[in-house]
Amino acid sequence: MEKLLEDTRPSVEMARWKQRSINRVPEFMKKMTNRDAFQPLFVSLGPLHHGEPHLLPMEEHKRRAVLHMVNWTGKPLTEYVAAMEEVADELEAAYDDLDDRWRGVNRGSFVQMMVTDGCFLIELIKIDQSPDKSSFINLWSIMMNDMIAMENQIPLVVLQRILFVACNGTPPRAGEINNMVRSLLDLPLFEEGVEKLGLHFLDIFHKQYCDTTSHWEGSDKYEPRTPSAVKLSEAGIQFKKSNTESIKDVNFENGVLTMPLLKFHDQTEMQLLNLMAFEWLHPDTKYDVSCYISFVDDLTKSERDVTLLRSNGLFVNMIGSDKVVVKMFNTRGEATRLGHVQWKVNAHCKKRRNKWRALFMNNYLSNPWVFISLVAAVILLIATIMQTIYTVVPFYTRKD
Repeated sequence: MEKLLEDTRPSVEMARWKQRSINRVPEFMKKMTNRDAFQPLFVSLGPLHHGEPHLLPMEEHKRRAVLHMVNWTGKPLTEYVAAMEEVADELEAAYDDLDDRWRGVNRGSFVQMMVTDGCFLIELIKIDQSPDKSSFINLWSIMMNDMIAMENQIPLVVLQRILFVACNGTPPRAGEINNMVRSLLDLPLFEEGVEKLGLHFLDIFHKQYCDTTSHWEGSDKYEPRTPSAVKLSEAGIQFKKSNTESIKDVNFENGVLTMPLLKFHDQTEMQLLNLMAFEWLHPDTKYDVSCYISFVDDLTKSERDVTLLRSNGLFVNMIGSDKVVVKMFNTRGEATRLGHVQWKVNAHCKKRRNKWRALFMNNYLSNPWVFISLVAAVILLIATIMQTIYTVVPFYTRKD
């Protein structure tokens, strides 16, 4: 009991939580979303899904990658194993709820798996950097999904240790390893924060997706949910694509809501779910993606909303009907980080004159023929009034 109390001291607990960066997604999260999004479909990386029947065919290719590494570097396998054993404690601590079949007397299997999976990833990086990578491209979409699945991660220190041996004790810098991963995931180069080694592939993907710069104004104030895109349009709000692709480049000024272009493809749902799961489960990560998706969820309540945003250049739909996009955004939450935008948007919608002006413009100024008819009606009305005046005024003048 005293040992348990010692292990649950706040300082010890916090240190342990900071070490953990790879988690199983809780069952309640899987029930709310798509459970298949968080686990591998083609190749296992790390211990959480290792040995599952549908992933076994790739084990032969992974062992072949180890052989290629040994032949390529001329270093014996024992050196790679020894280098990995030096960080075995750190690697174990990175996993939450690691099964006993990888601990204690079974640590050798754990180290062997890390060497194998690490060599496999480095083999993929080499293929990605080679001129001929046609066979790799054919499997790209599946491989991409597996490499960023929350339950299918290995720490990047694994790649660092393998390259330590392969490069005779002088491995690439942390920033270079980060950019190797970035290149394999087909992401743009980092501009800031490149010299600190990322946690794993999903961490690199999250950093790039969220951007390292800060665009959002800080706001912890709660605001009611933002009206849908159609309702905002009815209140006179216009939509415009922002100048960057950063999800933080969302703003509202002078009746114009600016947002980055959002593309929907076959992997979009899986990517967003894993990014949000990483934010939910990792204590040092900000809820940037979750806040952004919650905000977009408010805007897209119907197919009409998606159609409107698509017609204004904010959405590109490559997955079929707009109804599919609406179903994708079913995650609930409070987008407190975007509270400053919500406050300005809601304040605009509350002013009746904005709704009346928008109603007038939508009904009479959106179509040239309707506008011409309106002008003709106004001219006719003015002419009728003038004719009445010219008819009545002489009568009273003669009477006087």
